[in-house]
Amino acid sequence: MKISIRSVTEKDFTEWCGLWEKYLIFYKTHLSEEIYKNTFKKLIDINVKSQNAFVAEVNNKLIGLAHYIYHNDNWKLEDSTYLQDLYTVPDFRGQGVGRQLIEAVYQAADDNNSPAVYWQTEKSNKTARVLYDKIARLAPFIIYER
Repeated sequence: MKISIRSVTEKDFTEWCGLWEKYLIFYKTHLSEEIYKNTFKKLIDINVKSQNAFVAEVNNKLIGLAHYIYHNDNWKLEDSTYLQDLYTVPDFRGQGVGRQLIEAVYQAADDNNSPAVYWQTEKSNKTARVLYDKIARLAPFIIYER
């Protein structure tokens, strides 16, 4: 099986929507159609440097996505990179798709001179955490939100 990782393009909208919807369902979240359209527009706009996305593809079918955001950081001279969303179709989990997407984000961050990459997941997301524990360091922070 040949997995291709590439930047998302305009032609991916319908498949991308399906993947992102499944990801959001996992996190018990629903977003409006307006947010889908607005987010996708920013992800494919070459003039928007902060918001980016990769997709994983097998046989011309999208099987995964990664959204990442570059942002200023008060503790560093360089930007930091936040891996906001990562999703792989269940039938392809455990086959290296998530790892390849994360490694693509790592490479993009390095290319952008923003080597700090971080993300969050639910404590109960044990399947994903098996991978995360292999390719990243678990941070000691607790997240609060409003």
